[in-house]
Amino acid sequence: MPVELTPSQALGLWHAVSLEQVRVDSRDLTLRQMAILLEIYLVPPPHTVRGLAARLGVTKPVITRALDTMGALGLVDRVRDDRDRRNVVIKRTVEGALYLEKFGDLIINQGRKL
Repeated sequence: MPVELTPSQALGLWHAVSLEQVRVDSRDLTLRQMAILLEIYLVPPPHTVRGLAARLGVTKPVITRALDTMGALGLVDRVRDDRDRRNVVIKRTVEGALYLEKFGDLIINQGRKL
């Protein structure tokens, strides 16, 4: 069922979610990193650096830098494609799935407070 929010309410929800995320989790993902992470977890695989760059309209080095950070946090993993060693395939991790599940719960809880 669709939820009707005014722009002010939507921004208030985004604000509340952002504040609570900063309070409960020390990992400080940028908006771009979060968009990449959500793409990896919500869109069926496979995901490649080239594909993510095209989808987000950025360069491959931008994706690589974001993946470096998220990989160091354990949110994603990268492996060479066995069929084409030039490609790097982005893999989901348990840590990344748990991070987004908690983030989703946080959004639900903040939304209930509206």
